[in-house]
Amino acid sequence: MNANLRDWIALSLVAGIGSRTAGQLLERFGSPTDIFAASRAELQALGLEDETIDRLHSEEPRRQAEVELRKLARLGAEALTLEDPRYPPLLRRIYDPPIVLYAWGQVDVLTAPALAIVGTRRPSPYGVNVATQLARDLAQRGLVIVSGFARGIDAAAHRGALEAKGRTIAVLGTGLDIVYPREHRALAEQIRHHGALLTEFPMGVSPLPQNFPFRNRIISGVSLGVVVVEAAEHSGSLITARLALEQDREVFAIPGPITAPQSYGPNYLIKCGAKLVQYWRDVVEELPLDLRKEILRREEAPALQPELPLDESEQRVLDVLQFDAPTHIDELLVRSGLPVPELMRVLLELEVKDKIRQLPGKQFVKKL
Repeated sequence: MNANLRDWIALSLVAGIGSRTAGQLLERFGSPTDIFAASRAELQALGLEDETIDRLHSEEPRRQAEVELRKLARLGAEALTLEDPRYPPLLRRIYDPPIVLYAWGQVDVLTAPALAIVGTRRPSPYGVNVATQLARDLAQRGLVIVSGFARGIDAAAHRGALEAKGRTIAVLGTGLDIVYPREHRALAEQIRHHGALLTEFPMGVSPLPQNFPFRNRIISGVSLGVVVVEAAEHSGSLITARLALEQDREVFAIPGPITAPQSYGPNYLIKCGAKLVQYWRDVVEELPLDLRKEILRREEAPALQPELPLDESEQRVLDVLQFDAPTHIDELLVRSGLPVPELMRVLLELEVKDKIRQLPGKQFVKKL
């Protein structure tokens, strides 16, 4: 067993030592092993409580770390320390980076240029549509899409990246062995194979409310910027945006109707100076120069395959559908004038051609 890695994990597990305190101890002593070997007087001089020092001097943290390493090995996951070259470079520079991260999947994705897309757990069809399309567009251009794996906008962002055959990082508020929400098990598997699941919490940690603000600083910390799609007045996504500003990251927002509760957050951010986003170029224009030039250079390459043409019936149905409000299949029958078998064929064709999206309850929206 790697004793150095064990001691990093052990230090992260000591109650009473958070990320910032651990960072200060590392600055003073140089390594976790040396911290464990420090005298009580040396540790007291840095402001540690006697109870915390007792934990440091006990064997329990190292024993727990050995258990954690065995659990990670069984899962096929890894622990990355601050000194690991695969540790996200932008995250390493924030005020209080986790000294240990747990990652499951394609770990190399953690050092690639990334952009976060976050928002409400109760989005409108418009919000889901926009988040999915923006994630798809940015992932197609080589950016890793980061989000928090929650219901709603987060899930739409992950799925948009996967639809583009791009890469995505899900930052969890739990241990790697706990999928929350449970209905995202299949999504977790997809992300693991085309990106990574990432957390600072050890195995077995449940989705406690206090975990998610810590998770949010990682979402913004690994990213070049944060896009808020929909967020109510007291949404956690606004916390992520505030953390992004504190970390000197770009903040973007998708505008929405002033009468919609979900629009409060992004509209407020725009009023405070966040960049208004209408499509992917609005985001790319604010990225570092070298990355921006590389993405735009690829845009000037030969065009992709042309879109598949629509027949008369497909165009008729597409004209009925909207981007921001779902239409039930019964209404489509009436407004399109098509018989049921023909309408079912048309809907299937439009989904195959990536023109529409089916929502629960046999409702449909037009894709952006």
